[in-house]
Amino acid sequence: MRILLVRCLERINIMVPVSNAADKGERIFRGIGVSPGVVRGRIVVMDHDHNEEPARRHIPKEKHPAELDRLQSALTETRREISAIQSQVQKNLGDSESAIFDAHILVLEDSTLIGEVKRFVETENVNIDYAFHEVAEKYAHALGTVEDEYLRERAADIRDVASRVLNHLTGHSQQDLSHITEPYILVSHDLTPSQTASLDRELAQGFATDVGGKTSHTAIMAGSLRIPAVVGLKDASENVVTGDYVLLDGFNGLLVVNPTDQTLFEYGQLEKEQEDLQVKLLEIRDTKAITLDGHEIMLSANVEQISDTAAVLDCGAQGVGLFRTEYLFLDRKTLPNEEEQYTSYSRVAQALAPEPVIFRTLDIGADKISHAIGETDEANPFLGWRAIRFCLARKDIFRTQLRALLRASTTGNLKIMYPMISGVEELDEANALLEECKSELRSEKTEFDENLEVGIMIEIPSAALTADVLGTRAKFFSIGTNDLIQYTLAVDRLNEKVADLYDPTHPALLRLMQMTVEAGKRHRIWTGVCGEMAGDPAAVTLLIGLGINELSVAPTMLPQIKYLIRRLKYSEAQQLVQEALECESSMDVLVRARAMVQRAAPGVFHTAI
Repeated sequence: MRILLVRCLERINIMVPVSNAADKGERIFRGIGVSPGVVRGRIVVMDHDHNEEPARRHIPKEKHPAELDRLQSALTETRREISAIQSQVQKNLGDSESAIFDAHILVLEDSTLIGEVKRFVETENVNIDYAFHEVAEKYAHALGTVEDEYLRERAADIRDVASRVLNHLTGHSQQDLSHITEPYILVSHDLTPSQTASLDRELAQGFATDVGGKTSHTAIMAGSLRIPAVVGLKDASENVVTGDYVLLDGFNGLLVVNPTDQTLFEYGQLEKEQEDLQVKLLEIRDTKAITLDGHEIMLSANVEQISDTAAVLDCGAQGVGLFRTEYLFLDRKTLPNEEEQYTSYSRVAQALAPEPVIFRTLDIGADKISHAIGETDEANPFLGWRAIRFCLARKDIFRTQLRALLRASTTGNLKIMYPMISGVEELDEANALLEECKSELRSEKTEFDENLEVGIMIEIPSAALTADVLGTRAKFFSIGTNDLIQYTLAVDRLNEKVADLYDPTHPALLRLMQMTVEAGKRHRIWTGVCGEMAGDPAAVTLLIGLGINELSVAPTMLPQIKYLIRRLKYSEAQQLVQEALECESSMDVLVRARAMVQRAAPGVFHTAI
């Protein structure tokens, strides 16, 4: 019975003592499981120096050259370190994991960032370490405030590189774990990708951090190392000490300090359940997501970059429902040209052929590539010049991407998807430019798929409300639930003061999605979902009942979602939606949906229900 209590307590984002274990001091910290597995052992707490900032010192002009020379030496030494780590990762884990550090090296070579640091020194007469910290933190903060989780996590990469540069500038060194000879579980406020890659896999049984998310490079590295990992524990590192005995649960995102015998026993049972589940998930990897009463759902994967294609194949996905092209445009001095984009898109399409790959056109604001186009930040980028709006204003950039995508369409089953469409005028204008690109390629005698399908994302209420009209021009709809929720409810989910109002089961959202699905059916086009709702088990029951044809989820979640679908009845999901549309409160909807998940797949989604 206590394990049920634990699973209830783990929903609370604070440290929770277990009452009947007070004598042994058992404490539970809840975070996000990013690499599965359960391990027990003694912890090593890594020193937290995140808040240590270089002091500002006055540097006279005659000493500026010496300061800049210090910077160059630090950049050179940092590049040497990162290149060595990258080589080791490539040797031990492969090309896809080592590619993570390409972005780190680009930070060191970013002329805009380095140039700003130099100007800071020259105009403010300050020391180079202070200037570098201030500028790097400004760039990291800018990325850390964007809505897209993947882009937000790239702030950690900048801070990783900045920390290494600052260590060389200040003479500090990172904590060395080489003296540890016994197996341990690492606990830290944060753990950078380079620190994660440097862990001794023979001794590091797992790790836990106060910060981080599912899409961080640290999380990716943990999965590649195949060691249990939990991130987002808030203040765990401040409340444990080296030598504490802990249980680390990478499935459910828990760090249990001083676990009781009863907890250890119950986790032994849970481990067996999880092992059995992994066997079941492996058995259905190559099967389709078909409900008990014969209704098929296409399961695709969300992909961030080329190196993710291996994960798509491993998880049994039916292609890619969302390929984010933004990574090609970030952390670089110049915009990618047509040939570079063509090469990247072709590699992905070819690797997954004949399965479909849906490429979303550029979906960031001008502020994120200002170093390449010279634009300034906006006061409210979420409602501003971004995605299709930016692309239609900068048709030179958009044309280059469209030509590259068209050319790559001959290498696989490629589809194009426009983001942030608010009305038919934008769709018509985008399609007109696409037709111009097709005409150019025909005149150049360059081949492309003449039957290439073009769809749109439904992530603005106006698009859902006019889906019937948009459906006359689009070949498919893909609902971006993250933005649709935010725009419908006027909630910034990154704002802690209103984040509790971010509600995926709000009746208004369900009705907008229903309108979209029905419009798609009338025009005989399919409707998918590529937002986070597609990976939420409770939401999946509702999406299936609404008549969604395709779900695109993170590769790590796809096997569990397939398992759930194969144990549901389409007819029951339809009935659930009818009841949900009549509910006055979203909590009533959520309770009903979670109950259905529990009946269909008991014990599979412990943290979700």
